[in-house]
Amino acid sequence: MSENTSSSHKAAHKAATHIVIVGHVDHGKSTLIGRLLHDTGNLQDGKITQIIESSKKRGLKIEWSFLLDSLQIERDQGVTVDSTRMPFRLNEREFVIVDAPGHRQFLRNMITGAADAEAAVLVVDASEGAREQTRRHAMLLHLIGIRHIIVLLNKVDLLDFNQERIHHVQKEVEALLSKLDLKAEVFVPASAWEGDNISQKSNHMPWYAGPTLTEALSQVPLPTPRVDLPLRLPVQDVYRFDNKRYVVGRIERGCVYVGDTLVIGAQKTPARVASIETWHTPPRTSASAGQSIALILEPDVIPDRGDLLHTSQTPPMEASRLKARLFWLRKEPLRVGETFRLRLATAEHTVTVSSILSVVNLDDLTERPDIEVPPEGFAEVILSASGTIQFDPFTPGTTDGRGVLVDRQQRIVGGAPIIGPAEIKIGDKSVHPTLSAITSKDRAKIKGHKGGVFWLTGLSAAGKTTLARAVENYLFTQHVDVCVLDGDTLRAGLCHDLGFSEKDRTENVRRTAEVARLLQDIGHVVLVTLISPLRSDRDLARRIIGDSFKEIFIDADLTLCEQRDPKGLYAAARAGKISHFTGIDAPYEVPSSPALHIQTGHGTIQSHAMKLAKFIEENVLLEDIFCKRP
Repeated sequence: MSENTSSSHKAAHKAATHIVIVGHVDHGKSTLIGRLLHDTGNLQDGKITQIIESSKKRGLKIEWSFLLDSLQIERDQGVTVDSTRMPFRLNEREFVIVDAPGHRQFLRNMITGAADAEAAVLVVDASEGAREQTRRHAMLLHLIGIRHIIVLLNKVDLLDFNQERIHHVQKEVEALLSKLDLKAEVFVPASAWEGDNISQKSNHMPWYAGPTLTEALSQVPLPTPRVDLPLRLPVQDVYRFDNKRYVVGRIERGCVYVGDTLVIGAQKTPARVASIETWHTPPRTSASAGQSIALILEPDVIPDRGDLLHTSQTPPMEASRLKARLFWLRKEPLRVGETFRLRLATAEHTVTVSSILSVVNLDDLTERPDIEVPPEGFAEVILSASGTIQFDPFTPGTTDGRGVLVDRQQRIVGGAPIIGPAEIKIGDKSVHPTLSAITSKDRAKIKGHKGGVFWLTGLSAAGKTTLARAVENYLFTQHVDVCVLDGDTLRAGLCHDLGFSEKDRTENVRRTAEVARLLQDIGHVVLVTLISPLRSDRDLARRIIGDSFKEIFIDADLTLCEQRDPKGLYAAARAGKISHFTGIDAPYEVPSSPALHIQTGHGTIQSHAMKLAKFIEENVLLEDIFCKRP
């Protein structure tokens, strides 16, 4: 590489500094950014007029936040719901200002907003001090590794610019950050609405000798140029036309030159770069970080999507067990043993949560061991895969190690920056799940129906197993792959070691749900017949199985069940021979909104079975097959 070529790469890719603005929903982030853009001359032509007109329509004075809240839902609700990015120039330096959501329900968008930032401005309403969202945002800054933090104490005009009161709030925020091993570079007392200490020194605070916000931003260290780092080119796709194979992707860091020898992914196949193609431009001899290109390789090897192209001298790390910081987004807890898809750049890997190392208590920001991660919680976990995963450890301000967990419904359920490989210690469980190459859609297309789990709950002798066996016989004649997981059958084998305490009942439900999920995944229609008396246990089953879980309430009152009592269990419970028997000395929690409610106190088994069978067919048969059914 010539000196001129190197210099041109660096000049062409002088990186803008990404600054994320975070804070409580009402602490004034959007107002701050609007004011900042105005005071530094970064508004587009006519934008100030647009803001004035928008404010007048709503009977307001000039509302700076209208600059960013471009979605109607944001103006109607007065909150920022997505991460807004705005280029911003300060003297000769380029910035990208990211306004990240502050409302708790929009925190998942903040993962994207903050993940590539080199520094953060934490906005705190000085009249309110640190709130729950302030703690969450500080925790997220810790999670994604941002260390250069500017704290803007906003709305100090509500404190009459009083030094002592402002200093008290500063001490409160300092204490919060210190619990997370964070330290603010500077505290700027300001009023975004009035413009105090944004780009000009405030006349209301002669006692403050620190920088304005713009001066503090100018002191943020320049990001490391991505072109100077070892090459990483994740393969986006491979195309073939005109008898040539094009390997397509975006260079995340480093440079690539015609003639370079690259290593392809975990297969470690070497290949020479024969040419570099770009869209709407002539072929070139080199390309660098941030550019999307197509490579023609020699020999004509075929990389897979997600393969990481790199040089042999600077390979990425490899491991099958990864330690990750986790921001859990689901509204239900995360438990050890759950399986997800881990997305790293263009690659996807099946991983299992094999260990929860620590969970953060958001009340006092302490860490503790635990068996689950609470909804919207923070934790450090170990993810295990069946094969080797190539990665670079997470680095703030880069795409390195920025993992995301995705569930079976392709929903993002967690941000998971990868810290590094996890060592295997004595006593560790070595969990390495594998994923079938046959998809659920492939199976459904062949079978003519999807898999599904129909969870029959109700008192003993309500008719669950009788109905399930009748429906099983019918669906089998209709060429549906169907099976019944009966409670007594499972307790005779898989769950023979369990009793009937609340803890054992929960474990019985968990095991049954895991088996049902596996059967569903290979295309079976599964009828589960368990009393499962507690709503919390049925909710656990729902979380394990997913959206295909259907709760069926088989309803018969206690008197009728005791009259039937085919196994003599009620009589034994009344005589004190059986303890913790549902309906006698243990509760049954009626489903609040079952997918189907069947009352077996009247009607015939045949009519109830056909009602259930029809409901199942409506949920699992493919439409073109279903339409042909008589």
